[in-house]
Amino acid sequence: MRDELLDALGSRLRALRRERELSLDALAGTSGVSRSMISEIERGAKAPTVLVLARIATALGSTVSRLLGEDQAERVVHTARAEQPAVVAATGWERRVLSPNLAGVEFEFIRTFVPPGVEIGEFAAHAPGSREYLAVESGELTVTVDGVPYLLRAGDSLFYTGDRTHAFANTGPAECVYYTVMHVAGPHISQEST
Repeated sequence: MRDELLDALGSRLRALRRERELSLDALAGTSGVSRSMISEIERGAKAPTVLVLARIATALGSTVSRLLGEDQAERVVHTARAEQPAVVAATGWERRVLSPNLAGVEFEFIRTFVPPGVEIGEFAAHAPGSREYLAVESGELTVTVDGVPYLLRAGDSLFYTGDRTHAFANTGPAECVYYTVMHVAGPHISQEST
């Protein structure tokens, strides 16, 4: 990430944490991300991985796209590919947020590209009431929900309540592209002072 993007991410994270009236220690305890890492992200000193951002967003009852971009109030939002927040992991998988950030709406429409043989990893459970819908466009994807694996092939889809741990891996011989639609329910963490 470029410096200005890191600074903007840090500012949004700090603002959201303060809005939720959470201390660094409280957010660290809930997210499983160290206090020092959260502090470095807030200062714009460190670029987090997608999994770290996802853990922080989940602990805040928010979405990664909310942390990566600013709210848009327009009734119609056109987002060119070059303007879509995208993060590429060291292993080559790419997460691209296709939906705009709308004030008060914790919703994400995501396109994910996964090279063959790549495990994305496990994501923490979201707040109760959260929902995720997933559809595979090409290749194969193993989605593990609360320890139970589901093998999806091109054209297959899966729904699960988001309040469960979920992991993704492409164990197939070809690249995989899949889409996720995610609605995150409100924050589920206890409020503590900053």
